Amino acid sequence: MQITEAQKAYWSKNLSLTAVLLAIWFVVTFAIGYFARDLNFTFFGWPFSFWVGAQGALIVYVVIIWFYARTMNRYDQEHGFAEEDV
Repeated sequence: MQITEAQKAYWSKNLSLTAVLLAIWFVVTFAIGYFARDLNFTFFGWPFSFWVGAQGALIVYVVIIWFYARTMNRYDQEHGFAEEDV
């Protein structure tokens, strides 16, 4: 099977998007968690490190999933790989 230039461009965009979102995930999961003890200030009545661990990271994960799905749908339409609406 021959891979077309459109497929290569689509895959390149997909890999770039995935790399950026994984970098954001890494920073939220590990970097902020590692330095959380240094974040000694109150945020909405709770220590900021607690808030990041309990709420902030979950919000970022949901936003990452939403952004990936929305962007990939747009890429699918741009490159002719969109699924037909049923």
